[in-house]
Amino acid sequence: MEDFLARLWDEYVGRASGPMKVRLILQPIAATLVAILAGVHDARAGRTVYFWSIFTHRERRRDIVRDGWKDVGKIFIIAVVIDCAYQVIVFRWLYPAQALIVAVILALLPYLIVRGLLNRIARRWHRGAATPDRSAREVP
Repeated sequence: MEDFLARLWDEYVGRASGPMKVRLILQPIAATLVAILAGVHDARAGRTVYFWSIFTHRERRRDIVRDGWKDVGKIFIIAVVIDCAYQVIVFRWLYPAQALIVAVILALLPYLIVRGLLNRIARRWHRGAATPDRSAREVP
């Protein structure tokens, strides 16, 4: 078991210096851009933070997950396919579970984090813009 975990760790770390390492930057950036748009849209619609709403809105959970998958699904699938190609080139073998884990790290994790953060930031910014500026009042 220890050998398996050591090999697994080496293979994950090796992705940062191997061929196609630019994907480790481009895929999170793509997921982040999609998440920014979705987070701002959530804030304008008055929705709660995306990841939190999956757990708190049981009756709408399927629709919420479907909405998120619609946004990030293509990026996730591309991450899986590219990691499979990387594995075939470097390892001369295919490890589907590793490809899924890498795709989660490169696509889903940045999407969930950024969408939630942008929702909170946009709601606070919007709420701040809606309140009148106290310094702009006329002094009697």
